[in-house]
Amino acid sequence: MDHGKTTGASPGARLRQLLDGGELVVAPGIFDGLSAHLVRRMGFRAGYLTGAGVAASGFGLPDLGLAGMSEMADRVTMAAGVLGPVPLIADGDTGYGPPASVARTVRAYERAGAAAIQLEDQAFPKRCGHLPGKELVSTDAYLATLGAALDTRTDALVIARTDARSVLGLSAAIERGIAYAEAGADIIFVEAPRSAEEIARIGREISAPKLINIVAGGLTPELDAAALNDLGYAIAIYPTTALLAAASAMIGALRGLGGSATVPAPIATMEDFFRIVGLDEWSAVSEQWHAE
Repeated sequence: MDHGKTTGASPGARLRQLLDGGELVVAPGIFDGLSAHLVRRMGFRAGYLTGAGVAASGFGLPDLGLAGMSEMADRVTMAAGVLGPVPLIADGDTGYGPPASVARTVRAYERAGAAAIQLEDQAFPKRCGHLPGKELVSTDAYLATLGAALDTRTDALVIARTDARSVLGLSAAIERGIAYAEAGADIIFVEAPRSAEEIARIGREISAPKLINIVAGGLTPELDAAALNDLGYAIAIYPTTALLAAASAMIGALRGLGGSATVPAPIATMEDFFRIVGLDEWSAVSEQWHAE
């Protein structure tokens, strides 16, 4: 694929040029160097550094907020370097702390080469958006996070993600999305709509550019690119498509060497995947020491 016209531009500018074209940007999940190379070599116009995938593949951890900012920033550096002119959208979780920490995260991600930084309104420690048990910060608290990010960034787009659909319902999630757009977020990401009707409603009621997250083994139905484009979505990320396929293929290969058959394959849900990397054990630690 010819990226020549965008090669000399900054990462954020390259992504903005793609969005200005009006065609849905499909960004497969990147979780290691191999997946980054494949995304670039197979002609995708953007890649998405998945926090869940990095936690699992890089550190053997479930997506429970256990990987820190510096660990994630190192992975941004690697992925952006492999992708070259292909813009990288990077998962920044909750920003890893209060507004000052958010500002530090944005600076680190921009230095590492991120074209866009995703920040969410979950309370720390966050959980995968397609797992139960999430808690939210208040809208005002998230607007402080968003304000710090927008004030700090010099190039990268800021993606405001709300997980309110799973906690407060779709109407509240849309209200938050509209508030985040009014505060200056470049792209709005309502996590985990449950149906095509919900996806369409988000598209109608939020006028800002929108991102949709299609998680293999997750809660959101998969619509084709043309339908998403018609509904007003600018970016579709597929964070776990390659990740779950790779894990399932490895299980099959290891069974062929005589490995135990107790691990399910193909992996059907995100909970199944996270259990492989210790979800139950880490959740038990959290529950044992949870402060009231």
